[in-house]
Amino acid sequence: MTTPMRRYGVGARWYDVLSGERWVYRAGREAGIRLLDPRPGDTVIDLGCGTGLNFAGLVAAVGPTGRVIGVDRSSDMLAVARRRIGAAAAGWHDIVTLVEADAATLDPATLRAAAGGRGADAVFSTYALSVIPARDEAWRRACAAVRPGGRAGIVDMQRPRGRWRVLEPLALLACATGGADIDAHPWRLLERDAADSRSVVRAERKGGHLVAVAAELSPAVTR
Repeated sequence: MTTPMRRYGVGARWYDVLSGERWVYRAGREAGIRLLDPRPGDTVIDLGCGTGLNFAGLVAAVGPTGRVIGVDRSSDMLAVARRRIGAAAAGWHDIVTLVEADAATLDPATLRAAAGGRGADAVFSTYALSVIPARDEAWRRACAAVRPGGRAGIVDMQRPRGRWRVLEPLALLACATGGADIDAHPWRLLERDAADSRSVVRAERKGGHLVAVAAELSPAVTR
């Protein structure tokens, strides 16, 4: 039987075209980056970065003095991400670092080292935690690489409502192909680990199909 994480890397070369990114899922990424609000000079961990679809928005936010650390276990996905970095005209090689690793077993010290020896300013994950069976452990390890007072953002899917319910069959097909659990609601991990409920901000897109949540992390989950 093919595991969700093995299915995830299948078809990496065609992922950007077949995933519905342009018409549906880009809206969630854009909303999530706005809520996370990275600042110039920040270091952001892109957990489960895949082919690097978050890079343009994150690099634009952190600027030439910032850093983006893309983490993914799929070598096929990271190969596409490397080509994306190479094709960028804005000198992404100096800003984006790729780490090939299983998020559920990654040592947070590896991410802190990639962040220049200090904690990252934020962790961001889009449409990735719903693919990871051990999502709680992956989230815990990523948060442990964030400095005290740092922020986090999660974007993922749920079943659409209202007129957007026409998307549900396509969403379920995409989830089955990529091994995602549409009912995982991984943003609840961030709501649980937020410094306090007042720091939590949320946006929904496409009839609630896309949920973006950002918050300051509790000191208890950072190091």
